[in-house]
Amino acid sequence: KPGEQKHPKEPSSLQCMHLAVVACGDRLEETLIMLKSAVLFSSRRLCFHIFAEDSLKPEFEKKLKEWPSSYTKKFESNFYPITFSVGNAQEWKKLFKPCAAQRLFLPVILKDVDSLLYVDTDVLFLRPIDDIWHLLREFNSTQLAAMAPEHEIPKIGWYSRFARHPYYGTTGVNSGVMLMNLTRIRSTQFKNSLIPGGLTWEEMLYPLYQKYKNYITWGDQDLLNIIFYFNPECLYVFPCQWNYRPDHCMYGSNCRGAEEEGVSILHGNRGVYHDDKQPTFKALYEVIRDFPFEDNLFQSLYYPLQSKFLDTVHTLCGRIPQVFLKQIEKTMKKVYENRVIVYLGANHRY
Repeated sequence: KPGEQKHPKEPSSLQCMHLAVVACGDRLEETLIMLKSAVLFSSRRLCFHIFAEDSLKPEFEKKLKEWPSSYTKKFESNFYPITFSVGNAQEWKKLFKPCAAQRLFLPVILKDVDSLLYVDTDVLFLRPIDDIWHLLREFNSTQLAAMAPEHEIPKIGWYSRFARHPYYGTTGVNSGVMLMNLTRIRSTQFKNSLIPGGLTWEEMLYPLYQKYKNYITWGDQDLLNIIFYFNPECLYVFPCQWNYRPDHCMYGSNCRGAEEEGVSILHGNRGVYHDDKQPTFKALYEVIRDFPFEDNLFQSLYYPLQSKFLDTVHTLCGRIPQVFLKQIEKTMKKVYENRVIVYLGANHRY
């Protein structure tokens, strides 16, 4: 039955972890820092799918070529224009932030990709993408996407207080980090509030938007919440350390997974990398931005981060530096050990 195949074929995914991002306006630098964090720590090969306005494409290509070859050989990049396959393109483009709605069309555009990790431009990986990619194996037979909750505490969550449309679970889900089995999405008939029968993903998007457009605040994220409200069995919910936002620490620490394991993926939404409201988030962004590729990770990344964090201990998020440092320290040790093993192995042969 559609949507119930347990192990869809993974032709290209076996060689490559697919990462998609949508960049418009002034998001060039942010996107490059996100891609840099992905390449720094991951061990398997990456395929980048970059959806960008035409004016940004040459800049992206130029900057990515400037990276050292030891890193450029770890990925390939594919560029796509901003396109919407159904409905009014200008309307989609203006929904929430410029081009954000593009993510809704990834299953339709990337027809040859089996599975994909989509992230917003303001995301930073603090551990290998390999680790979140493995969660695809944890999907049961009906799950086809994974997201983290929008909030951990309903009484201070946005959806539970203000939403005027259906949303997933008790607090809704955040779409800034979204793991997708595209093969399943393309072959599933989704329950909906439009017709008694099922609709494919592509058939559902525009009518759903038309029905709810006067009630949605967060654009495409709201549409995803509406879809998974009607199809809860299709969603795998991963814990908050995979999409850690300022909300998780500015009202006191409320992401237990991050306290135990450290932050896996940092999501600096609300522009916190570029203002002084959350210095811990900004510190991580700047240290990864300024890291010279070929340098020692501990010396040029971890130690500067530690010293920057000392200046943030007076802030709400800065009171818990171990939450931000734990996973990145573990990841660096792993990267360092792998390099030493490779180096010793190479020397041993001669």
